[in-house]
Amino acid sequence: MGFSPRCLPTAVGSLPHREPREACELVFRHLSAIPAWPQLPRRSFRENMYVQYGERFPGLVVDMEREKVYVDRARADDELERLYLAYLEDQVEDWGISAENAAGLHAFLSYREALAGAHAVKGQVTGPISMGLQVTDTSLRPILYDEVLADALAKHLRLKAAWMERQLRRLHGTTIVFVDEPYLAAYGSAFVSLSREQVIAALEEVFSGLSGIKGVHCCGNTDWSILLETSVQILNLDAYNYAQSLSLYPEAVRAFLRRGGIVAWGIVPQDEEGIFAATVESLLERLEAAWGLLTAKGIPLDDLLAACLITPSCGLGSVSPGAAARALELTAGLSQAVREKYRVDSP
Repeated sequence: MGFSPRCLPTAVGSLPHREPREACELVFRHLSAIPAWPQLPRRSFRENMYVQYGERFPGLVVDMEREKVYVDRARADDELERLYLAYLEDQVEDWGISAENAAGLHAFLSYREALAGAHAVKGQVTGPISMGLQVTDTSLRPILYDEVLADALAKHLRLKAAWMERQLRRLHGTTIVFVDEPYLAAYGSAFVSLSREQVIAALEEVFSGLSGIKGVHCCGNTDWSILLETSVQILNLDAYNYAQSLSLYPEAVRAFLRRGGIVAWGIVPQDEEGIFAATVESLLERLEAAWGLLTAKGIPLDDLLAACLITPSCGLGSVSPGAAARALELTAGLSQAVREKYRVDSP
């Protein structure tokens, strides 16, 4: 990848701020090595993760009054050709995200001078499984269960991810784009009927639009071996709550690390009470305990340190601005503590 993580800190994505420049400045204050553009869901329903990345999806209806988003199936049939033409001709520039839907991204893109010492820049896009399960048609059927719409969604998100990466590359030569898949936590339950092959194929379609570093974020428990089987290069998990679940797949983790994979440890809590109760020392102890679950199964600590990033466990859009600032301060402080204790070289 030409990228060394060095236990550096970054963020998952969302912040609770309404002013995009205020959010960007908080990011650059604490995460200058790998700044991530801030999603601002409290600013407007248009920054809801499904509205934000649903822009131009065939048949998408955004009901601002009721704060609902769904697909009009009849209208979708009329608009699918436009999507497939853009996909086949790689018309990425026509498939961007407007400033109205992503004020934090467009503000972030104006901070070129703040990136002089950055190691990389990070963005994120909603994943096809989560969006496909949460966005329905007018009959309340998730669009992931409509073969035509599911295929269209993966291609649509591929174009979105490619567009975002191109914007970020104008700021820095090393880009990281996470595919956010919170609803992969429901995989394997009685409520979600998806095969392993469907999950992998949908993710790989989105990944195929990226030429930089690609990651996946899942903030719940899931079958980690599925994600580790894809071409993903960074796995971001909620290690604060679910570190033990990753240790159930030692061989998959070992193979992932051997091929140069990186684990982004979401070890900083994302709830108000947990954030203010935590200290750098308590989080370091928790992180070392998480590593211990894998070292006990034969994975060397040096391999984990060489492939480590530090993040909050999930987005911070649901907490207060003060708690979000504290969470990013803890993320940066923990990164510094790990690098000092284990003598990890600074970038």
